[in-house]
Amino acid sequence: MQERLKILFIEDDVVETMKMNRTIKRLKAHHDIREAKNGEEALLALKDENELPDIILLDLNMPKINGIEFLGILKADDKLKYIPTIVLTTSNNRKDVLECYKIGIAGYVLKPLKYEDYVSKLEKLLSYWSINELIKG
Repeated sequence: MQERLKILFIEDDVVETMKMNRTIKRLKAHHDIREAKNGEEALLALKDENELPDIILLDLNMPKINGIEFLGILKADDKLKYIPTIVLTTSNNRKDVLECYKIGIAGYVLKPLKYEDYVSKLEKLLSYWSINELIKG
């Protein structure tokens, strides 16, 4: 049985945020999603230890603190470093991919252009993490 996930979605693009919310509503398992427009907002959201997410979905290209900088800060924090973080981005730059895995991400997913492909990828991704023993409290 799938668990309901608490997701922190870090994305500065309004259209991508709308697409994510629309996708989450279509899924059988209704996950709780919290949004942050950039790494700075996300760090503020992560200050409340009682409301930590089960997983983080992160874009790389953001203002203020970009995704790679955010990952470095997250993984340096003893309380936050074990939250599975999945990069969800349009960047297929091999240097970005390698740097993210070096820092310690749980996955790297390219955003598909077609909405139906996006829904399919997200459904598989969230289904996997909702049954993963790592995040069960």
